[in-house]
Order: sequence, then structure tokens, then C-alpha cells
Amino acid sequence: MPEPLSEEARRRSDAIRVARVICIAGVVYVHAWTGLDGYTLDLVRGTPQEVLRWVLMEVFGRSAVPLLGLISGWLVAGSSRTRDWRSHITRKARTILLPMALWNMLAIVLVSGAAWQFGLAAPVPQSPGWLLEEILIVTRPPDINVQMPFLRDLFLCMVAAPLLVRLPTRALALVAIAAGTCQVLGIGPPVILRASILMFFTLGVIARRTDLADRVASRPLLPALLPFLVLMPIHLYITVGDVRPFDTLREAALDLAVRIAASLAVWRLAWAIAGTRMAPVLQKIEPYMFFYFCAHLILLWLLGPVIGGLTGKLGSPLYPIYLLAQPFLILGAVILIARLLLSVAPGAAKVFSGGRLTRSTPKVAG
Repeated sequence: MPEPLSEEARRRSDAIRVARVICIAGVVYVHAWTGLDGYTLDLVRGTPQEVLRWVLMEVFGRSAVPLLGLISGWLVAGSSRTRDWRSHITRKARTILLPMALWNMLAIVLVSGAAWQFGLAAPVPQSPGWLLEEILIVTRPPDINVQMPFLRDLFLCMVAAPLLVRLPTRALALVAIAAGTCQVLGIGPPVILRASILMFFTLGVIARRTDLADRVASRPLLPALLPFLVLMPIHLYITVGDVRPFDTLREAALDLAVRIAASLAVWRLAWAIAGTRMAPVLQKIEPYMFFYFCAHLILLWLLGPVIGGLTGKLGSPLYPIYLLAQPFLILGAVILIARLLLSVAPGAAKVFSGGRLTRSTPKVAG
């Protein structure tokens, strides 16, 4: 029998679950329904509602996602099963690559089907090559499930993990620096679409070896948040405003620095929340979050215009309420769909959730 976890290890495990909920829920703000096309969004740039959308995107969405890569690397570094390449890759193909492909196929059926049948403004199949890219994300991000490149690149990191965990820490640091440099310079595609994912994954392995997670958690809350609180307003000023004080490379470097600071800040917040009464609720939600991550774009494509028809598009008086509520509305829909799928087809629920949802998964309202 495994030894019982220490209090610190239990708190760390709870904080990881809390961090996953925060990060994945925040991704919805990056893809939030606005009712406007890209050209019209550019025209309303700088308006109060568009600024609010950008703040939510940067603070809760794009800035929190790197922590998912860090957590993945941290967990891989602590698993003895990682060193057996064949079984490790088989397992990750089943829990990452297969669900990614199935969700992408489902997105084509539902979203493109709604475009054909009901006139939804959404991509439709254009060629066999388009279908291949949408399903397997070979060389470019898909047009429908635009969040899925994270899983695609995470799987590539998992393929490299048996090698990475054998490298000395200094060599890992060089890999992380090289990946960060590639991200700033825009190098990586079509092999890896976002080199920053490899950087954060590798940093997660380093964090495991150097006890960085525990050291960050032991710091007072304000000093841990301070780099993010200083860098994020500068980043927002450059991103939202019309002023461009930096060239493209410096903007990319600032963006990467913000993401590093944000991942540390979110981890420290997750650690703090793990010691509160909120933790048990968030831990019950956490098993649904992979399903949430994969399903949220499909739900936004299909249901966004329906609810948006009641509140209005970006710029309408009620739109900010809808914008703020979207992660919570998606969460309610995901839990309902997942529970229904568990009741009628538990095997399918397990596959689509990467093995995370089973009949023993607790009900959130329990």
C-alpha cells in the first residue's frame, strides 16, 4: 500500500487541482463570444467593453495557461513510468492525442454541420487537407477548435519527456532558454506550434528538481504576485492601446516575461486557495476540466449566438454581464453533458476526458 501523503504533499496536490480549474476556466475568456468578426473587433478597439475583454483575456486566460505546462512537466518529472518510453507514449497517446482527435472530429460534425444547416458563421470543410489539419493539427492551428494546439504540443513534449527527465538540470535550462528564444523569434512551426509550451514544460521538470513549487508557495502572497502586478499593466497598455514603444521582438519578450510571472502568481494563489473552504468545491470540479477544455469552443460556437441574441453583441449594454458569465455558463453545460454521458456511455466519457471521468467521479453538487 502507498504511504499516506504528508500534509505538505496533500496541500500541494490540492493546489495543483485548484490551479487547473483556474487556468482552464480562464481560457474561455480568450475565446469568448463577441458576435463581431475580426474586422469589426479591430474597429471597436479601445472602447470600454473591448478593453474589459482584453483585460480578462490577458489576466485570466493567456497568462494562466503556461502554468498548465509547468504542472505537466512537474508531474512527469516525478513519475517513474516516464522512463519507459513505449508505455509512456502509449499512455499519453490515449489520454492526450486520441481525445484531441475525437473532439476535433466532433467539432467538425457539430459546428460545420450547424453552418450548413442553420447558417452559423463558422468554418466548413474545404478539402481533405483541411480535414486532416482540423483533426490532427499537423502543421497549423485548426479553424474551429483553436485551443487544441496546446494538447498537440503537449503531446510532443510528452514524447520528449523520457529524454528530458534524463538530462542534467543545466542541460534542461539550456533547452528552456532555447525554447523561449524560439518563441520570441517566432521559430517552431510546423514542428512545434508554440515553443513556449516546451519551455514551460521543461521549467516544470526543473521546478520539481529544485523544489521551486514549494519555495514559491512559502513566499508571502504579495511578493509572489508583485512581478505579475508590475508587468501586466505595461503589457496591457501596449496590447490594448495604439502606442507601440517596443519593436516586435521586445513585445514578444515582454509577453513571455508576463507569462512566467503570471504562472508563479497563479500558483501562489492556488496554494492559498487550497487552504480555504473553496478548495473542496474546486477539487470536485477539477476532474471535469479536461472535458471542459476540449468542449468549450464547440459550446461557444453553438450556444454563444443563442445567448448573445438575448444580451446583444459586444458594445450592447448587457454584453459585459454575458462576457463575465461565459466560463461559468460553460462549466454548468459541461458538467451536465459529462454527467449524462457518464450515465449512458461511461466508456465514451472516459475516452473523451482522457481517462479522467469515470463512474466514481464525484458529482459537483454532492
